[in-house]
Amino acid sequence: MTHKSESGLPIEPVYGPGDPAGWDPAEKLGAPGAYPFTRGVYPTMYTGRPWTMRQYAGFGTAAESNARYRQLIEHGTTGLSVAFDLPTQMGHDSDAPIASGEVGKVGVAVDSLDDMRVLFGGIPLDKVSTSMTINAPAALLLLLYQLVAEEQGIAADRLTGTIQNDVLKEYIARGTYIFPPQPSLRLVADTFRYCRAELPKWNTISISGYHMAEAGASPAQEIAFTLADGIEYVRTAVAAGMDVDDFAPRLSFFFVARTTILEEVAKFRAARRIWARVMREEFGARNPKSLMLRFHTQTAGVQLTAQQPEVNLVRVAVQGLGAVLGGTQSLHTNSFDEAIALPTDKSARLALRTQQVLAYETDVTATVDPFAGSYVVESMTDDVEGAALDLMRRVEDLGGAVHAIEQGFQKAEIERNAYRIAQETDSGERVVVGVNRFRLDEEEPYEPLRVDPAIEAQQAARLARLRAERDGGAVRSALAALQEAAKGETNVLYPMKEALRAKATVGEVCDALREVWGAYVPADAF
Repeated sequence: MTHKSESGLPIEPVYGPGDPAGWDPAEKLGAPGAYPFTRGVYPTMYTGRPWTMRQYAGFGTAAESNARYRQLIEHGTTGLSVAFDLPTQMGHDSDAPIASGEVGKVGVAVDSLDDMRVLFGGIPLDKVSTSMTINAPAALLLLLYQLVAEEQGIAADRLTGTIQNDVLKEYIARGTYIFPPQPSLRLVADTFRYCRAELPKWNTISISGYHMAEAGASPAQEIAFTLADGIEYVRTAVAAGMDVDDFAPRLSFFFVARTTILEEVAKFRAARRIWARVMREEFGARNPKSLMLRFHTQTAGVQLTAQQPEVNLVRVAVQGLGAVLGGTQSLHTNSFDEAIALPTDKSARLALRTQQVLAYETDVTATVDPFAGSYVVESMTDDVEGAALDLMRRVEDLGGAVHAIEQGFQKAEIERNAYRIAQETDSGERVVVGVNRFRLDEEEPYEPLRVDPAIEAQQAARLARLRAERDGGAVRSALAALQEAAKGETNVLYPMKEALRAKATVGEVCDALREVWGAYVPADAF
């Protein structure tokens, strides 16, 4: 379908050299939706329908987060994105001593099937796509989600969404790991196998560069280290006996969108091109879907400022535009107040409205790949690709992503770049509006959303009631079966699901696996 500009002039769906509606297949860029996918993974991109609009949300109790999800759906969100609190992310129950002071703070506390049931109460799980930002215990949260769907009478093959499930980047940049790398990779491979058999529409991993970027990675470092992690996951699955085309179509990625639009667009184009070549040339993938780098984008939280927070609305709009021009499959736009506290209802709604303006009031969705043929973008794509490939070769020279992590390579490279950015900001060479230039003498007051500290006691009471009412013998038996599977080669997700169905808690399941697999302690912690 041809769109019309504001002047009534035609906007063609696809542009290329010569014929505006065609493309020379001999060109290295290829056509949209064709190898090497530089111009996007689908032939029509947003001319058919816009990207999935996700809003990352979760705080306090499951009931509070459920209310926020219902509001977001009412306001037009087409996909949910769940934030979990730190104890949940690290496999601890809310009443564990180590969880004190962190329950419900940066996301929702989920300790058991009861919490997951409340979290998605009244939300038809066959009608929404759900992304869960959870890594080390990702398999547990996915199984809890499946169990809730079963209670709703929804077959597993109708569930759509993504678990992040990317533990390697936790060792590099974020720190919410539980087990050592090798059993963690085994758990990832078991999840791939389980989802292929039980949840065929589920994206089994979202290999993440976002958190590396938040830690200070450059765009080239972000895609280099993310794709290197992706290669490690593929190798692990292939070594476990899986055919690459059986699982690769369900792989997805997660990147940041900064305010530097041109380089961000180039980054996304370069990442697609590198991944397509790696999958075809190294792994021999035959299914075109195995070659497609599909990704979710979140606007750059690290670029948001507590000073003059309303300016963040502009930053987020620019970042979101970069993600769209770069061809993202789904997008979360940060709320303007996230540098201060959890988003309020109003700020979360404004963040969603930002996406809706991009989708429905601009003309960037009228044509596929608006920047194709731009001298600067094509040149920058080649430059970012070259820099990323150099870093990926250095990772390979160290023995691959896991060995490079064990030697601290990625972490050291990111820290060097973060230091450079900090120096440039401190000197004023890098301008941050409202921070080192264009400041106000006095900031306007702002009342942030705060989490009630009583939530910790409430969750502890829920856990006490759960443990008193459940069949303790059934829980112990189920956890023992899980440990036996973990000691051998049986897929651990099947006994794990039964333990969760018996109302074993997230902390109890993770503790059972810690007894078998151990807990990861970074080398620099000694």
